[in-house]
Amino acid sequence: MPRVKTGPTRRRRHKRILKAAKGYWGGRHRQIGPAKETLMRAGNYAWRHRRAKKRDFRRLWIARINAACRQRGLTYSEFAGGLQNAGIGLNRKILAHLAVEDAEAFDVVFEQAQAALE
Repeated sequence: MPRVKTGPTRRRRHKRILKAAKGYWGGRHRQIGPAKETLMRAGNYAWRHRRAKKRDFRRLWIARINAACRQRGLTYSEFAGGLQNAGIGLNRKILAHLAVEDAEAFDVVFEQAQAALE
């Protein structure tokens, strides 16, 4: 079987790695070894933080809703129970947006949840 040289394939692979490592400091954007290691680490961080972002936003939304509810005299958990009793199916993202951007609409939802608790 003839020997196969990897010239074009290897060059293509290296160019793809170095293109992705553009802007990295020092040899990390010039040398294949450090560039490959850095890209692997960057990919792992990106994967991890794509998942953490969902948790972080949920925590932020709950904090905003809780702050708005406490100004009106309920805790977040009481408010969430009232929403469930009232059959209101708004998610946390929308509730947080209403609490920050549209206080009148949040008041309407809040009053319905409070009435369902009683």
